[in-house]
Amino acid sequence: MASRRNGTLYLGVTSDLVRRAHQHREGLIDGFSKRYDCRNLVWYEMHDDLQEARQRELQLKKWKRAWKIRLIQEANRDWLDLWPTIAT
Repeated sequence: MASRRNGTLYLGVTSDLVRRAHQHREGLIDGFSKRYDCRNLVWYEMHDDLQEARQRELQLKKWKRAWKIRLIQEANRDWLDLWPTIAT
């Protein structure tokens, strides 16, 4: 999730991307993403195994910001909100 292009980034793991993205978009849960207005889904990865997803999350959280931005831009050059593509 991101506040805007090159803005604040939030990274997390969920077993229900649609539900969790909706919660972030609507500010339904207090915390980092609500405080910093991270409402736009700009990148995501799907994993079949929850442990694998958690390991990937920990790996990405150690990355430099520039690496995360590059990862987003490789998949979503214009930082479009991907919510409409998953909410159907």
